[in-house]
Amino acid sequence: MGLIDNLASKLLNKAVIVHKSKIADNTFHIRIHSSGLKLTEYVPGYFLRIFCGMGMSVNLKDKIRSYSVWYFDRKAETIDIAACTHSNGPGSKWAQDCAVGDTIYFGWHKGKFIVDQSADSYVLVGDTSALGHLYEIYRNLSVSKKIYGFVYAENEKGIFPDIDGSKPFQFLQLAVNPGERLVQSIDSTARQIFGSGMVYVGGDSRSCVQLNQYFKKELNWNSGQIKAKPFWNPDKTGLE
Repeated sequence: MGLIDNLASKLLNKAVIVHKSKIADNTFHIRIHSSGLKLTEYVPGYFLRIFCGMGMSVNLKDKIRSYSVWYFDRKAETIDIAACTHSNGPGSKWAQDCAVGDTIYFGWHKGKFIVDQSADSYVLVGDTSALGHLYEIYRNLSVSKKIYGFVYAENEKGIFPDIDGSKPFQFLQLAVNPGERLVQSIDSTARQIFGSGMVYVGGDSRSCVQLNQYFKKELNWNSGQIKAKPFWNPDKTGLE
């Protein structure tokens, strides 16, 4: 074991994979168990940083990948993630190759793409790479909120239901980089929102930029109402 691998095993949280199944064309459902999660400070929207390069001769930046928490079960001390395998990077390879019984090491990335109860109405929109994360936000918003959810993909084979089997989001059949068609698909819904509104946009960095500009310039929403998180960029690997 190299120096970095040795430090990771000592400093990070230890967990064991207890479930793995393929739930969509490019997505695996992975559940990990870690003793001590009952005492963990957790806010829906946190990410896991998984050290997925144990034993691999790659750069440090390629040994760590961020995954959304799809479901956090404090009582059972388990965390579910929906790991996408669209790319050929280390994270995709780990998601494909890992198996039940494997030991992993992880840390937390809190960020700002977390549940926020301050608005009355919400629009949640993203591609399949952000779907698990958006489901977690959706489930943890108060039942008194008005929520509109959209997920887009080239076909429904890439879509998976939430952890409870429900499909609360409207499916939009759009290309990987839909451009203006994505804006057109949600425009009528977004314009129905009056009072305090908030939008969560996740997935392709190009869509995050476009929708951020749409809500700011077309609908005059302020920055505090817009939460955008790129999960991947066609020109980069290892987005945090």
